[in-house]
Amino acid sequence: MSPTRVRAPELAGRGGWIGTGGAALSLTELRGRFVLLDFWTLCCANCLHVIEELRPLEERFTDVLVVIGVHSPKFVHEAEHGAVVAAVERYDVHHAVLDDPDLSTWRQYAVRAWPTLVLIDPEGYVVAHVSGEGHVAGLARLLDELLVEHDARGTLRRGNGVYEPPAAPTTTLRYPGGVAAAPDVGLVVADAGHHQLALLDADLQTVRLRVGSGTRGFRDGDAGQAQFAEPEGLCVLPREIASAVGYDVLVADTGNHALRGVNLRDGAVRTVAGDGAQWMQGDGTARLSTPWDVVWWPAMDRVVVAMAGIHQLWSFDPRNGSLEVLAGTTNEGRVDGSAEAAWLAQPSRLAVDGDRLWFVDSETSSLRWLVLDPDEGLVVDTAIGEGLFDFGHVDGPADQARLQHPLGLTVLPDGSVAVADTYNGAVRRFDPTTGVVSTVATGLEEPTDVLVDGEHLLVVEATGHRVVRVVLPEEALLLDGGQQRTQRPVTELSPGVVELRVPFEPPPGQQLDERWGPATRLTVSASPPELLLEGDGVGTGLERRIRLDASVGQGLLHVAAVAASCDKVGEHPTCHVHQQDWGVPVTLVAGGPTELELPLRGVSR
Repeated sequence: MSPTRVRAPELAGRGGWIGTGGAALSLTELRGRFVLLDFWTLCCANCLHVIEELRPLEERFTDVLVVIGVHSPKFVHEAEHGAVVAAVERYDVHHAVLDDPDLSTWRQYAVRAWPTLVLIDPEGYVVAHVSGEGHVAGLARLLDELLVEHDARGTLRRGNGVYEPPAAPTTTLRYPGGVAAAPDVGLVVADAGHHQLALLDADLQTVRLRVGSGTRGFRDGDAGQAQFAEPEGLCVLPREIASAVGYDVLVADTGNHALRGVNLRDGAVRTVAGDGAQWMQGDGTARLSTPWDVVWWPAMDRVVVAMAGIHQLWSFDPRNGSLEVLAGTTNEGRVDGSAEAAWLAQPSRLAVDGDRLWFVDSETSSLRWLVLDPDEGLVVDTAIGEGLFDFGHVDGPADQARLQHPLGLTVLPDGSVAVADTYNGAVRRFDPTTGVVSTVATGLEEPTDVLVDGEHLLVVEATGHRVVRVVLPEEALLLDGGQQRTQRPVTELSPGVVELRVPFEPPPGQQLDERWGPATRLTVSASPPELLLEGDGVGTGLERRIRLDASVGQGLLHVAAVAASCDKVGEHPTCHVHQQDWGVPVTLVAGGPTELELPLRGVSR
């Protein structure tokens, strides 16, 4: 019996369309073409990886494939149309995007995680539904097969694309990221949207020097020839280290998954870590994944790297180029304790206060720290924040305070911490002595970094395309805008035994890679841990029987799946790693479903 064919639901989103010249698209009008839906949200580093992965696929199948991004927000700020428009431009999304702030299309396609890809054939049927990264090679093979089939049946219609690029802003800075003060040089800004570094005068407007050609790429050389891709974090090295290694500033070249060294005297750029390819399971520390920030930590006599793409903190020694993992398991979440067992969630900015390393975890909207304990070693703890789906704008005691996707921070002269509370458009202040959170400034346009400048804070406004000064008041303002939780749909499950399945089918022409052991791995946990009576931990199969505690009632299931496949032919077959993390909000209902299916790569033919 052949599998049931599923008709793809029509596209709908209250926010409207971007990159179509204002026109609305429908699957009916696109009949005869393949359509690939990319469910993403602008806060998600893994979603940005997939946007990059899709570029060669779009180019190769340009006359038969229409890629449509479906923006499905996690945070309240991401439901604002202007924020989506800015993200589409910032990340050079070269296909149409449906703004779906109410998650209408997300629900219609039963999506459970960012990112998710759904392929629709020329007759309007779903033929692939995959979650996570690393699926483009498999989708290309599937398209090759289906092209032959639909060409023969006469159901394929070739044509031009539907994307219409919007006009780019003409501003001095474009979506700036990190900021740093370099002695004898001045202010250095990571001008991410221009793929450059900009050295600013004290007026914060005049650019004295630009480093980088202004064209996205990955090339070393002098100031005019070198290329970056969305640089974010900046670290001015101590003088003795800079003198020894021959460069002054270390740059987190986020889009290139690399660290770059820049000599500010002549603008020369060289790569010191990373090769432009994204880290995947099995790479060890040979490659990087979306490094977002870098900072010198005297306590370890090394640079710390916020590895946002894989939820870890790494260290880098500029003197010999060595890299090591400091904290995080690659699982996404908020788990404190020993650094090697801690869970992080897209660490995005770093700041040092003596032996304490502060960092913001943007996906859990939290302020956390790493400290070297003489007895216990490296330990992670949390000052503000709860979980992946808890956020808001709440001042007061730290255990009740809420942030919304913070991306920047700095230590103030009195030892308190200023946080660029990005999606709240605010600067917040945490006082470790009193344990109280307050608001310093509001009305900012996606602040992404902050830096002390005398009695002022320099604040980088990403979507404002500028750096501004904010006065530090003697007393912080008190603001309570109300606690919020994500609007992501909650999954109902029955208390007791639930069958968890993660369907995975290798792409056409590939097979499971079991040459060095099991080809799949499944990790299950819960928040709170008491939700899971049985079934937690790591296993090799992609199916598991779990048991949920009715007395807990609700919580978050954390599921992480990895599957390895390789080509069936060739002496040295190419191997691929498919991986995805799910955070599934669940509520236990008597008589509810006793099965939970999270497709890693499911295909219906």
